[in-house]
Amino acid sequence: MKVYIKNHPTHAGKWIYEGYKRAWLALGYDVEYFNKLDDINNKDEYYIMATDYDVKNDSSYSSISNSVKSFIFAQPNSFPFPWGNHPNFISNASDQAIDLINQTDNALLWTFSDDTRYHKKWKTVHTVPLAFDSIGYVPKKDEKYSQYDVCFVGGWANNGFDEKRKIMIEIFSKFMDSGLKCGFFINKGLTHEQECDLLYNSKTALNIHDAYQRTLGYDTNERTFKSLGLNGILVSDTIAQLNNLFPSVPTSLNSNELVESVKGILSLTNEEIRGIKEDNKKNIAENHTYIKRVEQFLKL
Repeated sequence: MKVYIKNHPTHAGKWIYEGYKRAWLALGYDVEYFNKLDDINNKDEYYIMATDYDVKNDSSYSSISNSVKSFIFAQPNSFPFPWGNHPNFISNASDQAIDLINQTDNALLWTFSDDTRYHKKWKTVHTVPLAFDSIGYVPKKDEKYSQYDVCFVGGWANNGFDEKRKIMIEIFSKFMDSGLKCGFFINKGLTHEQECDLLYNSKTALNIHDAYQRTLGYDTNERTFKSLGLNGILVSDTIAQLNNLFPSVPTSLNSNELVESVKGILSLTNEEIRGIKEDNKKNIAENHTYIKRVEQFLKL
């Protein structure tokens, strides 16, 4: 059976939907990216993974209504101030498109978030958190990365309000003054393989979220899952969803406490550290890969 997945050539969506593509393929499905729903003209059985932005008119709606199931990522219709004033945080789907989807039984709505109170116009929205791309990341030993006590790789990720940069700088400055060996690579253009090997070989991994995630707490980023899946030890700022999914992960909104958490982990014996890593990697492999998320979709 064919699966059509929305093409996301840039930003985080690229990595997320590439992870989903590999997961569908691993489960025995044929996969094809699409740019417009109108282009899907398949007379055989198929699934669709699309976003609410794609449902613009009756012709795109017909592709969904003819599918076995369509999994539509639904953005909120309203969002708290100040973020709700910016198009990055609210759906631009028309009321007509929303009504069409809401009336279609085989159109299933989903979001990364635990809390769907802001999806006021949509029918039931299911929570499907992000995950670890266990197929796309193939780590290897690399001594140049094993020197790092703590690592982070990512970008400034301006959400429209440029709030995360300030958070990152404050946390990084505490770590850089801590005496720890830090492997922080921000907007350095690391390849997929370099990121993979950095996370895998460093002693611990650090995660940082955006301001709205800290305030609302209902979604954690993909770095959570790949850090635990590759490294096995994560220290992060406090996010409710992360704490619920991984209660053993040390979290704090205090930068000094994050530094002390890393130092505390490094003070453990090698056997204790190895045990933590093995337990966390096993949990990710058994419960939080994109294959597991696809299986969740198919049960909806």
